[in-house]
Amino acid sequence: MTEIQGWTLGFITLTFAIYIIIAWRSRVKETAGFYVADQGIPTVANGAAVAADWMSAASFISMAGLIAFLGSDGSIYLMGWTGGYVLLALLLAPYLRKWGKFTVPEFVGDRYSELVRTIAALCAIIISFTYVVGQMRGGGIVFSRFLKLDINGGVAVAAAIIFIYAVLGGMKGITWTQVAQYSVLIVAYLIPAIAVAQQITDWPIPQVTFGTILDELNAISVQMGLNQYTEAFASRPQIDVFLVTMSLMIGTAGLPHVIIRFYTTRTVRGARYSAFWALLFIALLYTTAPAVGAFTKLNLLRDVQGVAVDALPAWVGNWMATGLITIADDVQTIQSVSNSPTSGADLIVNNDILVLASPEIAGLPAPIVGLVAAGGMAAAMSTAAGLLLVISSSVSHDLYFRRIKRDSTDKQRLLAGRIAMGFAVLVAVYAGINPPAFVAQVVAFAFGLAASTFFPIIVLGIFWKRCNATGAASGMIVGLLFTASYMIYTLPVFGTSAHDHVLDISPEGIGAIGAIMNFVVTMVVSKMTAPPPADVMEMVENIRYPAKTRAVPVSREN
Repeated sequence: MTEIQGWTLGFITLTFAIYIIIAWRSRVKETAGFYVADQGIPTVANGAAVAADWMSAASFISMAGLIAFLGSDGSIYLMGWTGGYVLLALLLAPYLRKWGKFTVPEFVGDRYSELVRTIAALCAIIISFTYVVGQMRGGGIVFSRFLKLDINGGVAVAAAIIFIYAVLGGMKGITWTQVAQYSVLIVAYLIPAIAVAQQITDWPIPQVTFGTILDELNAISVQMGLNQYTEAFASRPQIDVFLVTMSLMIGTAGLPHVIIRFYTTRTVRGARYSAFWALLFIALLYTTAPAVGAFTKLNLLRDVQGVAVDALPAWVGNWMATGLITIADDVQTIQSVSNSPTSGADLIVNNDILVLASPEIAGLPAPIVGLVAAGGMAAAMSTAAGLLLVISSSVSHDLYFRRIKRDSTDKQRLLAGRIAMGFAVLVAVYAGINPPAFVAQVVAFAFGLAASTFFPIIVLGIFWKRCNATGAASGMIVGLLFTASYMIYTLPVFGTSAHDHVLDISPEGIGAIGAIMNFVVTMVVSKMTAPPPADVMEMVENIRYPAKTRAVPVSREN
């Protein structure tokens, strides 16, 4: 076992043990604890849990890599995800917390109808499955490189650990585990970033100093046949940059596993303050990611530019063993680098390795390499657990309890939820082994689906009393089918061939168009059909404005 493997195994074993102990001590026997942690999580702790839940493997592992290769255009991920969180915190979260209960489909069901609840539950399951694929893949990459497991085995091990602590503690256990995971992932992200900044610029503030190396990075990039790092719209058309940013933004505000986090606070005021703390915790990583991308790419290009294949640094060989770095056939000296095998590059580097490889590329000590691996696992596991809980709650609470067995006991609903979580893990493992794209791209597809389904009907459900069940059902179905169909059309999934993008719109950006279609269809159909009942309109008023009495929502069959 190498020194890096030893440190990695030590850090991962220690952190996994902490997560399972927390879950065991937080284990629950009632649905309120399993789904919303008894609505008793302190504000700061909930903020840290929200940050960990939201900053997935895509944020930790893949985002800086995408920024490194996309350059200026990589800002779509920073602007979209961060702006979307602000949108969620200010526009939706306080109102949903005031309404209360367990799940997003439950709000949709009370606001519209039981049919719309069922559609929403199915959408939540589809979105969460898509999202969890990226997390499983991220865990597999960590195990593949640092513990010498193949990616398939790494995905399976990561899934098993996530399943154990998610099933034990439900939302309560997941929340306190995510507090620990946030601490691990942010320390693991900042320490190497600070060390590399000090190494390259003699000043340990990466968020500020990375601007000083951009001229050199531009020059080396051009020499190796790449676009200038700071050149706008070099990697993506302008229209796609706008649509992807918009899709990520409104998709963030519609993600069920993030929204339910605000159900766990003690009060509506607590929901607002936990949003503030979460944004602060998120900012620590998101202001660092551009620096990590720039520094790592500079070090990478310095290491390989003009170097003979048999003289490449050791880290290249380490990552080649995972299949995530390849060298073009019959190449003697590296003259160009790319993240795409279609570009004719000599060295093809997968986006997903740059953050994990950054300490090795910079020559940092083995303990830091191991710490980064543990941080990557923490990021993947924290989000995956929240997603599995959404799948579990959608199946057991919104489908099993509401549509199949209304007289089921707490024990029966918890059992149904845990069984659903087990099946979800198996499906996620298969999809994590056979992903359709890079980790951050897979996650972006989930955001697009959330943008085209949940965001419009939640916004209209809160701010437009006239919106009715028929309109909401029509809008969700149109948004989902349009967005999912375009993604399948442009990606090689389900055995299909990939097709060219229509009007330069990527599958990551199509969710914005789907959301617009959802808004339009919902509003038109709502205006053409009967208005909602008076008690529903009163419920909307009571969610938005203080009132001494509140109408009791009733469930209706549609």
